[in-house]
Amino acid sequence: MAIQSKLSRFDLTMLIVSFVIGIGIFQTPALVAEKAGTPAIFYSAWILGGIISLFGALTFAEIGARLPVAGGYYKIFSQCYHPAFAFMLNWAVVITNAGSAVGVALVGSNYIAPVIVPLNWQHIISAKLIAASVLAIIFGFNYLGIKMGSRVQNVLSMLKIAMILCLCLAVFGSKNPIPNTNVMPAGISPLEALGMSLISIFFTFGGYWNTVNLGADIQNPKRNIPLGIFSGIAIVITLYLLINIAYCQVLGFDKLKTTQLPAAELARTFFGDYGFKAISIIVFCSVLGFINSSFMHNPRVYYAMAEDKVLPSFFKEVNEETQTQEFGLSFFFILTAISIYFFSSFKRIVNYVEFIDTLSLVFAAGAIFILRRQKSGLEYDGYKVFFYPIVPILFILVQAWACVSVFVSDVNSALAGMVIFICGFPLYHLLRRVL
Repeated sequence: MAIQSKLSRFDLTMLIVSFVIGIGIFQTPALVAEKAGTPAIFYSAWILGGIISLFGALTFAEIGARLPVAGGYYKIFSQCYHPAFAFMLNWAVVITNAGSAVGVALVGSNYIAPVIVPLNWQHIISAKLIAASVLAIIFGFNYLGIKMGSRVQNVLSMLKIAMILCLCLAVFGSKNPIPNTNVMPAGISPLEALGMSLISIFFTFGGYWNTVNLGADIQNPKRNIPLGIFSGIAIVITLYLLINIAYCQVLGFDKLKTTQLPAAELARTFFGDYGFKAISIIVFCSVLGFINSSFMHNPRVYYAMAEDKVLPSFFKEVNEETQTQEFGLSFFFILTAISIYFFSSFKRIVNYVEFIDTLSLVFAAGAIFILRRQKSGLEYDGYKVFFYPIVPILFILVQAWACVSVFVSDVNSALAGMVIFICGFPLYHLLRRVL
């Protein structure tokens, strides 16, 4: 059965907020501060990351409007490059997306565990157990239907926006900003520090491109995909800049470098112990929003791959009433459950995920040139990216730089991602023979 469009522009905007704002902004500023070394590089990296992410959003707004289909992130590569290359990248992306969801769930569990788990039970109820429970609950909600998933998403997205704005109020209570030292990491040039900082920042800004996977679910996609992306990414950039100012003003840049849970520490500093607990709960709700969005869009990639007959046909079976891909959704849940046992370090997950993400984004954004050439003789009345081709070219160059930075900073994690990518080639040909 074909997928029916049930998501509005508001649904899409809230989805983008949760695609992007997972746990990263509550965790990665400490990693960025450590790599940046100085406040100047720290702020420069966040501003550059926001600008480049906006360029990426503009680029994918046109790509999504030109390919308003289910599993559009797969279709980009299949239509513009080659089905084998499309399978290899999306096979790797879907696996790393499962790892990303697990990484977010683990950090969220670290936030909520001190609040809900009695002290004498904390050695029994681990973060992994809480994360597994969260994944199972979100899976259950999405099994009830795509519209149910979007309703849950809207509530969680609005909650996280309100929570970040509350955290930013701490700036107004900080009358004496803490002085900072300007110490670069040993043996690292400012340009290298900027490049390594962007790894975590792009992870924190990432996810908006997943909108193209829901092209068939969105009402009036040629209009609503661009507008939804613009409004969603504008909200994210504003919130990120505000909360990073709050981190540095209230905690101090030097303390931020060594803080395990900066959002919770910010809340404790400004609101006291009660605020620490309250913010931990709300951050956990933000985690739920990110994971929920992952369960909404990843099965649509399987749908597109099954349409191209590189996955078995049961991956594209859709429940007529709920619009749920029951098998595809269950498969993604199994991937997340398996990933829990392989990853325990958020920092390692960032590098593992970001290498594949940046590699795929370089080629995905490059598809805009191919799509324009393919459609050059046809009428197209949808959105076109501003300042073409400068905007997509700048986005591609910076993503390529970040990809190289990931490889240099963590060779093992990058190689793990590359192995998964390469393994997709024989698997593609095996599935083509069997199906």
